[in-house]
Amino acid sequence: MSRYALLLAPSANRVYADQAARLAIAEVAAFAATGRPDISEISVDIIGGVEYLVFTGDLSERDISYLSNLSSGFALFERVDDLLRPLVLDPLARYDSDLITIPKYAGKTNEQFTKLVLNLTLLASAARDRMLDGPVTVLDPLCGRGTTLNQALMYGYDAVGVEIDGKDVEAYKLFLQTWLKRKRLKHTADLVPVRRQGRRAARRLEVTMAASKDDHRAGAVQKVTVLHADTTQLDGLLRGGVADVLVTDLPYGVAHGSYDDGGGLSRSPLDLLERAVPQWLPLLRPGAALGLSWNLKVAKRELAEDILRANGLAIVEQQPLAHRVDQGIERDVLVARKPG
Repeated sequence: MSRYALLLAPSANRVYADQAARLAIAEVAAFAATGRPDISEISVDIIGGVEYLVFTGDLSERDISYLSNLSSGFALFERVDDLLRPLVLDPLARYDSDLITIPKYAGKTNEQFTKLVLNLTLLASAARDRMLDGPVTVLDPLCGRGTTLNQALMYGYDAVGVEIDGKDVEAYKLFLQTWLKRKRLKHTADLVPVRRQGRRAARRLEVTMAASKDDHRAGAVQKVTVLHADTTQLDGLLRGGVADVLVTDLPYGVAHGSYDDGGGLSRSPLDLLERAVPQWLPLLRPGAALGLSWNLKVAKRELAEDILRANGLAIVEQQPLAHRVDQGIERDVLVARKPG
């Protein structure tokens, strides 16, 4: 067995950076739990005064390709006696990184954390063997201005979002169109009405795009669909079995809340989760996984797990991922799998 050392990526968010090593251990352990790659003895070590995540294993080229997509990974080395031999990483990066980094707005989720939750959810799903090669469709039913959708695009996947705030949908359309034009990438983008029983029930943003002219000519396009609608009232607005994974941030109950049946603002993510999960499940394929993050200060983990189990989902065991975001938010991650 060989020994490896992973140098963690710097983060502009100091609080997140302080916890990156512990979160990275949980992420590498999730890769190891799939049985490929063969990894053990995961820990943190100081080498030459620098913090590394270290582990033992027997990595193939494909294993390294998987590990290339670790959310906090920066550089990977094989440890040979007291020396570090660099290994070439090959992350999934279909587009320039500014697709992820340019958008700045209040309430935006840290990009590294979004990637972490997407990775954990993919690894728990029946689509994990297609992580590197696709096809995969990612659903974010509370997509805001599209951080999760953009990460899915970076991986080369299709993306589906639902957002109740029309201004967020329009802002995402404007950003994505402007970005695609600036990069001179072939695309179409249309915001069209959706009717149900003869009445306008929602609006749908439909984007098709390709990473290169050659891809466009070959028909290798990606699709983004964003529905301007209430995520608790989706019946008939999206076709069933559309997604391989569902990844979303529940309202943290600080700057954002969700609306209850009476139109009032609720600060409890559990109220939303209880009403939304029955709407989300038909959209997921058999064996799909669901990954949620939320604020522990306003909702206990056990209660969130109870809601998912009551809807027939199996909770995926994982190492602790709870971490502090700020004074009012302690964030956790919960992954569950649909039978199939």
